[in-house]
Amino acid sequence: MSVAKKEYKRVTVKSLIEMKRNGERISMLTAYDFSMAKIVDDANVDVILVGDSASNVMAGHETTLPITLDQMIYHASSVIRAIKRALVVVDIPFGSYQSDPKEALRSAIRIMKESGAHAVKVEGGIEIKESVKRILNAGIPVMGHLGLTPQSIYKFGTYTVRAKEEEEAKKLLDDAKLLEKLGCFAIVLEKIPAQLAKKVAESVHIPVIGIGAGNGVDGQVLVIHDLLGITQEFNPRFLRRYMNLYEEMGNAISQYVTDVKSRDFPNEEEQY
Repeated sequence: MSVAKKEYKRVTVKSLIEMKRNGERISMLTAYDFSMAKIVDDANVDVILVGDSASNVMAGHETTLPITLDQMIYHASSVIRAIKRALVVVDIPFGSYQSDPKEALRSAIRIMKESGAHAVKVEGGIEIKESVKRILNAGIPVMGHLGLTPQSIYKFGTYTVRAKEEEEAKKLLDDAKLLEKLGCFAIVLEKIPAQLAKKVAESVHIPVIGIGAGNGVDGQVLVIHDLLGITQEFNPRFLRRYMNLYEEMGNAISQYVTDVKSRDFPNEEEQY
């Protein structure tokens, strides 16, 4: 029996659980600033991730590792001021939670208090168990992230598909069940085999959101700059570009330069 789609005026952690239970797919996109977040929120995206991918697309770094906690709070604060509907989740950046549960809690509290975010996201499974517990015990919602975890890129040495081997696949499934047991409200699975992702989604009661993890999960997430075609050098199989803004914006700017040089802009109707 099909369940009527529920309209959510404000998406919460509870809303996502309901969506999974009702078989409704969850949409999730990144945003890092007020203007972009407003567009994304007005388009009824369910979850906005203030990702540490800002390190790449906003600051030009090769990896997500350099971005700081202060910078993440700045981006999250900008996003929060724009949204009316979406649930806003913020990545805790590399080095701010992995080794010390007390530091993990301090980082999460800073994000929640200083930005007004609704939840935090962390990468890893059993290795960060104590940090996740400490954050959750403070009443802060936590989203997990398994599979390809960009903060561990130098450990992996490559951005290739993860968990293709049986041992790693079993650990990923065990980690997903652990994160659910600890109290995480959702899990992102990045760049893993579709069948494994489907198995994970069917094995836990919390939403599983995929990026390069196939269609058998409960939702999808992309980096907004990739979706809009602002970035051009990133071409993984899982990415669908819905626009080519790099080209369109370049053409518009080139036309502006031409109009200025030729004194066509501003014309008489565009001045006082």
